[in-house]
Amino acid sequence: MANRRASLKKKPGEVSRMFDEVASRYDLMNDVASLGQVRVWRAAVAAAVAAGPGDRILDLAAGTATSTASYAENGASALACDFSLGMLSEARSRRPEIPCVAGDAMRLPFADGAFDVVTMSYGLRNVNDPRKALKEMLRVAKPGGRLAIAEFSTPVWGPMRRLYSFYLGSVVPALSEAFSSDESAYDYLGESILAWPDQADLARMIQDAGWRSVAYRNLTGGIVAIHRAVRPM
Repeated sequence: MANRRASLKKKPGEVSRMFDEVASRYDLMNDVASLGQVRVWRAAVAAAVAAGPGDRILDLAAGTATSTASYAENGASALACDFSLGMLSEARSRRPEIPCVAGDAMRLPFADGAFDVVTMSYGLRNVNDPRKALKEMLRVAKPGGRLAIAEFSTPVWGPMRRLYSFYLGSVVPALSEAFSSDESAYDYLGESILAWPDQADLARMIQDAGWRSVAYRNLTGGIVAIHRAVRPM
């Protein structure tokens, strides 16, 4: 798996610039490429986060802060954090009420135990060292704090896996040519998804980082999985 990740050959700065370039049409392309399923997945993540009044929530890889805003609507104190300045600029323009902070998931600019919930959607596979990022998330979560990670994963049914690989390799690039401002970004998307660990491997990675009560739920047959965990008291 490490060799497959290395084969993507994108440095952190290159990934950041890539997201800067697609920021303005990011939400549109997510809707198109997922055939609208991203809205279902977002609702499932919101249920896993279970934001409530007074909760302090760190939303990593927040993009345009779409999810962050939904947590704030439930009364939580929600903060959007992303390493792409282009994404954060778009977030501030669209949702000026949401506080936004530029930050690297491997070196978070927050105090120990600062948050009740740390969440990250579709961003962990873009981090240079996911294990280090998971340990940083543990550090900034309070004892008993929760983790919710949504990430593209491995369909559980063989024929669906083959169809999904074809979709990522052929259909998504065609859609990106029509709807995205950067076709190469969505070539990378497909490659990074296919190189990513499956559900069980990611669960072990989260456990190894120090989180406990690790569990996951498949969405759309395993195309996406939500992993949840708790920081030990």
